Amino acid sequence: MDRAEISRRAHADHPIAAPLDDDAVRGLLERALPHDGGRVLDLGCGGGEWLLRALTARPGLRAEGVDLFERALADARRAARRRGVEDRLVLHREDAGRFTAPHAFDLVLCVGATHAFGGLLPALAAARGHLAPGGRVLIGEGYWDRAPSAEAVALLGDLDDLPTTLDRAGADGWTPVHGHVSTRRELDDYEWAWTGTLASWALDHPGHPDSAEALAAATAHRDEWLRVYRDVFGFLCLVLRPTAH
Repeated sequence: MDRAEISRRAHADHPIAAPLDDDAVRGLLERALPHDGGRVLDLGCGGGEWLLRALTARPGLRAEGVDLFERALADARRAARRRGVEDRLVLHREDAGRFTAPHAFDLVLCVGATHAFGGLLPALAAARGHLAPGGRVLIGEGYWDRAPSAEAVALLGDLDDLPTTLDRAGADGWTPVHGHVSTRRELDDYEWAWTGTLASWALDHPGHPDSAEALAAATAHRDEWLRVYRDVFGFLCLVLRPTAH
C-alpha cells in the first residue's frame, strides 16, 4: 500500500484533506470564488472535494483538477456524477508542476499540496502562471506555532512561523484579502479522522493483504501527531491577490 493509497483511505471520512471544518471551507470558498461563472483550478486536487463544493455552490462555474493519483481522480469522477456536476469538471492525471492549460483561471487552489512544488513560494509561482487578471489564489500551508523539535522539522519540513509565512507571501507580491487559521479543534478532529478512519478500515478488513500495513500506518501517524508535532504545528489558509505596483 503506497502513501497515496494510505492517504486516500485515511481521508474517506474527511474528504477535505486538510484540518478545516465545513464552515471554514464554506467561508473560504465564499471569499475566493468568482460570483458569475468563471474557471477554477485545483493543483493537487486529490479526490476533488474543494472543486465539488465550489461547483455545487456556483452553478455557472467550470473547474479543473490536477493530480498524479488515478484512484483519487476516479473517486472525484464518481462523486461529481453523484452531485450532478460532472459536465463542468475536467480532471487531469499529471504532475501539477508541469500542467499547462490554454486558458487562465479566476481562482487557483493549492491547499495542503505545496510540497508538490517544493514549498510555499514555488507553489505561488505556479499558481500565478495560471491566474487570470483580477484572479485569486487560495493556498493552504502549515506553519510552526512554536519552536519545533528537530524531529518535527524532519517529519514535516522547514516551515516558518505564522507572521513570517505572511511576510514571505507579501514580499513575493501577494496581498492577503482573507484567511483562516485552523483551530485546535479542527487540527485534532482532522488527525482523529485520519488515524481512526484508516484504523477502522484495517479492522473491518482483517483478511485484506493491506490490512496490517494500514493499521501500522494509522498507529505510527497517531504516535507522531501526539508525541512530535501536535503542540507545535498550525495550519493557515490564505486568499491572495497579486499586489498592484
